[in-house]
Amino acid sequence: MTDPVSAQIEAEGRPHVPPSSLLPEDAVLRLVRVLKVAFPHKGFPDGPYERTAEHIIVTVSGNAFQTAQLGQGLIGLDAMRDTPFGDLEPAEALAVLEEIAYTPFFALLRSTTIVFMYSDREVWQLLGYEGESSDKGGYVDRGFDDLDWLPEPRIEELA
Repeated sequence: MTDPVSAQIEAEGRPHVPPSSLLPEDAVLRLVRVLKVAFPHKGFPDGPYERTAEHIIVTVSGNAFQTAQLGQGLIGLDAMRDTPFGDLEPAEALAVLEEIAYTPFFALLRSTTIVFMYSDREVWQLLGYEGESSDKGGYVDRGFDDLDWLPEPRIEELA
C-alpha cells in the first residue's frame, strides 16, 4: 500500500509503540535489521518486518525486565564487532546472530517472530500459503499431493 489513504489506514491499525528510556530511540529500525538477517526472504517488503518489530516492542512494553533485555540486546549487538550491527555485511551480521542464538534476548525475538510474522496474511500471500483449509473440506482435495513446487525426484540417479 503506497497511496496516502491506504498508508493512513494501515498506520491507524498498527499498535502504538510506546517510548521507553530502556530502548534505543531507533529500536524499531534496529529490530527490523535483526529480523531481516535472522529471517531472510528475498522479495519481502519491509511491512511484515516492521509490523513484527512493532509487535515485539508493544509485547514487552508491559514488562520492564523484558523491555530492558530487549534494549540491552539491541545495543549489545553493536558492541560485538568494530562496526555497528546495522552497517555489517549480511554474512557478518548473520555470524553475530549465530553467536547469540541461545541467549534469552534472541529467544524472545525468535519465538515472537515465528508466531507473529508467519501469521501475517501478507506473508502467507508472499509465501504462497493459501491459508486454513478446514472450512473448505481440508487439504485432501486442495493440494495435499500437489508437489509442483518441489524439484523432480532423481529416481534414476538413485537406482
